[in-house]
Amino acid sequence: MQRVIITGGRGLIGQDLGVKLQKRGYEVAILGRSKDPDSETPGYTWNIDRGEIDKEAINSCDYIIHLAGANIGKKRWTEKRKKEIVDSRVKSIDLIFKHIDPGNRQLKAFISASASGYYGAVTSEQVFIESNPPAHDFLGKTCKKWEEAADQFTGIGIRTVKLRTGIVLSKKGGALSKLKIPVQWGLGSAIGSGRQYMPWIHLDDLSGMYIHALENQSMSGAYNAVAPEHISNKALTRKIAGRLHKPFWFPNIPACIIKLIFGKMSLMLLRGSRVSPEKIQAAGYTFLFPDLDSAFKDLFSKRP
Repeated sequence: MQRVIITGGRGLIGQDLGVKLQKRGYEVAILGRSKDPDSETPGYTWNIDRGEIDKEAINSCDYIIHLAGANIGKKRWTEKRKKEIVDSRVKSIDLIFKHIDPGNRQLKAFISASASGYYGAVTSEQVFIESNPPAHDFLGKTCKKWEEAADQFTGIGIRTVKLRTGIVLSKKGGALSKLKIPVQWGLGSAIGSGRQYMPWIHLDDLSGMYIHALENQSMSGAYNAVAPEHISNKALTRKIAGRLHKPFWFPNIPACIIKLIFGKMSLMLLRGSRVSPEKIQAAGYTFLFPDLDSAFKDLFSKRP
């Protein structure tokens, strides 16, 4: 039985991915800041700030899936918070890399999260592909450092895959639950211009991509983990309102209000461009939910 270690394994993506991997016959373990005594999944600990890690975890597995990282949308982007966001991604990878046994030939791949923010918080007519350079804003610079840290594994001959993820839509929390709140109150409205694109992906497809990257030995490098359908903030909000049978008639929420509430983090909400998933489709991945209508049919259904 092949063994997979997931960092950040207790988060939304990690929990879903862990269950799916176990169903496919993999042994799954979690590497985190503490162990969950109630979990049936084996756990190992690390302390990134102190540079401590359970070496057994990373030197006894066939694959490492790295999802750990501070929630980029949880707090305002103060200088202190921005450092936490970068360090939680880069230093965690550095810690794993530092303690990998150079003679270990068991590790077959290092698969890391990244984000579609690699291309920056911009609204343009460009459709971004993996060969486009990173943006020079905070999101772009963060993703660049994140991916460069992951690329250390390539340098020692370990296959490395980076999934540049868009907004993850799920029934269990995440972005959709937040997007629904104003609509449920009858205040459905586009944000800013409403024309900014929102690269998105259904949780089932994102977990499917991680499994595909794990099992497809020809995959390496960066891949955009977003659905093929490009949709604007206005269109997305309108579809949510339709599913909830709520009105969508309020005027757009002015950008100045969003900036006042969220500060620099408002860029994530007010800007966004189209991102292409053609590379991962060419690598053989077939979407379960290629468009928002099929995704919402599942996400708004009553089945678990």
